[in-house]
Amino acid sequence: MKGVNPVPESVLTPTQVVTELDRFIIGQERAKRAVAVALRNRARRLAIHEEFREEITPRNIILIGPTGCGKTEIARRVSRLAAAPFVKVEASRFTEVGYVGRDVESMVRDLVADAVKLVRRETMKKKTDEASRKAEDRLLDILLPQAPGEISDNSASRDKMRSRLRAGLLDQQIVQVELQIPVGGIPIFAMPGQAESVESAGIGSFLEKLMPHKSKTREMPIAEARKLFLEQELESLVTEAEVADDAIKRAEQEGIIFLDEIDKIATSGPKHGTDVSREGVQRDILPIVEGSTVQTRWGTVRTDHVLFIAAGAFHVSRPSDLIPELQGRFPVRVELESLDRVALRRILVEPHNALLKQYKVLMATEGVELDFTDGAMDRIAEIAYDVNSRSENIGARRLQTIMERLMEEIAFESSGWRGARVLVDLNMVEERLADVVSDVDLSRFIL
Repeated sequence: MKGVNPVPESVLTPTQVVTELDRFIIGQERAKRAVAVALRNRARRLAIHEEFREEITPRNIILIGPTGCGKTEIARRVSRLAAAPFVKVEASRFTEVGYVGRDVESMVRDLVADAVKLVRRETMKKKTDEASRKAEDRLLDILLPQAPGEISDNSASRDKMRSRLRAGLLDQQIVQVELQIPVGGIPIFAMPGQAESVESAGIGSFLEKLMPHKSKTREMPIAEARKLFLEQELESLVTEAEVADDAIKRAEQEGIIFLDEIDKIATSGPKHGTDVSREGVQRDILPIVEGSTVQTRWGTVRTDHVLFIAAGAFHVSRPSDLIPELQGRFPVRVELESLDRVALRRILVEPHNALLKQYKVLMATEGVELDFTDGAMDRIAEIAYDVNSRSENIGARRLQTIMERLMEEIAFESSGWRGARVLVDLNMVEERLADVVSDVDLSRFIL
């Protein structure tokens, strides 16, 4: 078709995205497929000619499911796969315009701040070699100083010293480094009742650079001085002004905003009191999702093509309780499944960052080999499912509370068990968790 280019091969296909998500998240296939398609559609849009490209809006998603079933993790992992700017915000923290609290535009400012950090890291990576050479030159100036006005050709000595420096032969040698310490700073205060935003913190660091500095000499090993000089040279080579334009473009075209707890601002039945404020927050969020212009300290940002992924448990309310205009801006709705015994058992062992693998690695730092029998893992998953069924269902997070209870004594005593092997079997699980499992009231507090 005319005016259409193929999607670059470097962009992950939906199948590849789901395969990668499977390494970290058990089940929830429909949700994985929905976000994988949304991610691919963004790459497809960028391959279309500019005139028609602007007409294609993101297919925003609502993930519906209980806490701990993987909603946040899916969004976070997708943003990492795409190397896209990402910010997670709680919809319940926003207040209607005119009230004290966070305004909805702060999520866009935080998204651009994340994009600036992302582009800055990528640019620094490209300029690391240049910064390393400059850092080496500063170290050589300290190791081979020249008197003021002295003109001598010491290139041979510098080359020899540079070789020794790169080989690490001088890493432990102590040198004197002159540091620039700010004399004072200007505190940046948030409005009463309002959390400090990423942007206000950035303004504080910017003003700190404008403050007068005083010199202070400090002794340190060359290895430490090299890291310090490298950071300083990268700071000077990569400025915010240099990355701002690219960061704004990345935020506009690739940014992902995860709106958690969106069910907390939904209202059902007659509206009164706080319900009116919740609807006001929805109406404030609406233009951001629809596409509007937000002013940030890095420049003006349009939100027309930012992907919004909303999530909520919707125990009390339903997605249809959101105002109709906002509902229409989230055409893709996916209901996530509650976790059963089998899913909880798989979550314990299968993901790349599985909970049991984490405990094994933590104990390995003490020289202790930790292992679990199949019976123990089955019982842990069964207890987690049972406690979720009879009290508040917190999904996979229940596994962590149970594991902390089970591992409490081992984690405390393991520093004196170097070289030992600890096997967690069914009997140990029953013994350590018997009291809280049998007492329903106690399990509500402990687990």
